Amino acid sequence: MAAALLDTDRIAMVAKGVSAIVASCSAAGQPSLMRAVGSHISPDGQCATVFLRRSQSAQLLQDIADTGQIAVVFSEPATHRTLQLKARQARQRPATGEDLPLLQAYLRSMQHEVGQVGFGPQYVAAMLAAPLDDVVAVSFTPGAAFDQTPGPRAGATLPAP
Repeated sequence: MAAALLDTDRIAMVAKGVSAIVASCSAAGQPSLMRAVGSHISPDGQCATVFLRRSQSAQLLQDIADTGQIAVVFSEPATHRTLQLKARQARQRPATGEDLPLLQAYLRSMQHEVGQVGFGPQYVAAMLAAPLDDVVAVSFTPGAAFDQTPGPRAGATLPAP
C-alpha cells in the first residue's frame, strides 16, 4: 500500500461531501471537466470515488478511459478551502444500488454546504439530479495532492501527513 498523501483533516473535508469538479485530458492534451454528482473517500484516504452523469460527461469519461488520468478539486463553498487530487490509473464502473446511500449523503451535505452561500436545497437537488442508470463511479488512488485554496500556497504540494 502506498503512503497516505492526506492528513485526517483533509480526508474529513472530502468525506463530509463538498463541491467536486473532475477533470482529465485527451492524449493530445485537450482538457475535459464536469461537476461530480457525488463523491466518497475511504477512511484512510487511499481510495477516492467520484460519481459522474454519463450523459453529461461523455468526453471526460472517454479521456479518463483512454489516459487513466484524473484530477479532482474538492472545495468548501463557504470558505473556498480547496484540495486537488491527481491520479494516473482511474477505474470506471456503473453505479449500483449500493452507491445510493453515498449519493444521498453527498446530496444532503451539498445542500448544507451550498446553503451557506445562499442557495436553497431545491437548487442543489436540481444541480445534482442524476438517475442511477446514468451514473458512473470513477475510483482512484491519489498519486499527488495539492493545496488549491486561493492565496500564497495555492498550487503547493501538500506536506506528508
